[in-house]
Amino acid sequence: MGFPDSPSLRARIRMALAEDLGEAGDVTSNAVFPAERQATAEIVAKQTGVVAGLELVRLVFAELDGAVDVALEAKEGDSVQPGRRVARLSGPARSLFAGERLALNFLQRLSGIATLTHTFVQAAGGRLAVCDTRKTTPLWRDLEKYAVAVGGGTNHRFGLHDMVMLKDTHADGAEGLHRALERVRALRPGLQVAAEARTLDEVRAALDEKVDLLMLDNMDTETLRAAIALARGRAPIEITGGIRCEHLADLAELGIDRVSVGALTHSAPAMDYSMRIATA
Repeated sequence: MGFPDSPSLRARIRMALAEDLGEAGDVTSNAVFPAERQATAEIVAKQTGVVAGLELVRLVFAELDGAVDVALEAKEGDSVQPGRRVARLSGPARSLFAGERLALNFLQRLSGIATLTHTFVQAAGGRLAVCDTRKTTPLWRDLEKYAVAVGGGTNHRFGLHDMVMLKDTHADGAEGLHRALERVRALRPGLQVAAEARTLDEVRAALDEKVDLLMLDNMDTETLRAAIALARGRAPIEITGGIRCEHLADLAELGIDRVSVGALTHSAPAMDYSMRIATA
């Protein structure tokens, strides 16, 4: 997934700036610095991690004040150590102070997701794909899924609209997985279909309907091994539900294709950066 620049993203940046600045603007910096005062700044990593979101730093200042120059000194996906400078900025002092926090909020959040994703991907050792979920911050989904991709992860469906995914509650509401699959095939032809299976009977029903992705959720070890044996070669296999980094080596031994991990986006800690501003 490439960087999701769009009119929607730029509108969200403007809304975020408006949230912070209000109608009065940065009352502190506007009082302290004359309008003509120039400044320089550098953004520096304060911990080890994977960089994601630098383009948002550029976009924040482009929306705030076109007179601010942003020079990026790292690339998306770079692994950095504490003290590494990732960007230099110059322009009106008032604008650098006004955009500092929003730019860092974007950078810290997305770099945190990329860093956690990279940790999972490294633990998987290239033997299975690590996928994200829809457990994202509202209105940040495109950015957070982008950060997963920067960290080496794989994007799952974007939303409810672009893939059929039958979960246990769908199957229960349709009086069985087989019937639920029949209905979606009839009403939504052409879309990929994923189905969650809890039992071997549900695995067989999903395979009979030739699902595009078989999801095995919270099975005990014996049932899980039997389900994988039934499905191998007939459908890609994903394990979902409570996946932790330390589980990945054992899961890879089972011969599955992928895991989905909600924690990549809902529980990633922010990566710490600082923006050091020096006024002329």
